[in-house]
Amino acid sequence: RERQRERQRERDRERDRERDRERDRERDRERETETETERETERETERETERDRETKRETEKDTERQSDRVRQRERQRERQRETERERQRERQRDKERDRKRDRETKRERQRERERDRERERDRERERERETERDRERESEREKERERQRETERETEREIERDRERDRERQRETDRETE
Repeated sequence: RERQRERQRERDRERDRERDRERDRERDRERETETETERETERETERETERDRETKRETEKDTERQSDRVRQRERQRERQRETERERQRERQRDKERDRKRDRETKRERQRERERDRERERDRERERERETERDRERESEREKERERQRETERETEREIERDRERDRERQRETDRETE
């Protein structure tokens, strides 16, 4: 009986040890499962972190692209403003050129009118001189005619005196004849 009890105790101890080993294996499995779960959680966290980083990179790229578009639009607007300013300057230069040309044309017309007036004054002075010369020539002709008339009168008087002398001689001759 003693040996029987001893064997029983031995079986009981063996069973206890087996139970302990089973419990240890169970704990090991649980720890392994927990460790795997932790590793999976860690991997998931890492994947999440990577997704976050990727999202951040994408967001940064989007922001950069947006900034690029904004800068591009700004450059485009600046080019348009510069083009408009250049057109404005060109219109201003055109206006100034037109005004200058108009002023020059006006001055040229003024000078031309002045030259016309001067030519007209010259012609007027020439007409006056011509008129004066005409008067002088007419006066000279009149004097010449007067001289001719005087000469003719003198000639007539001379002829008359000659006739008178002839008549006188004739009378004298007639008296002598009588």
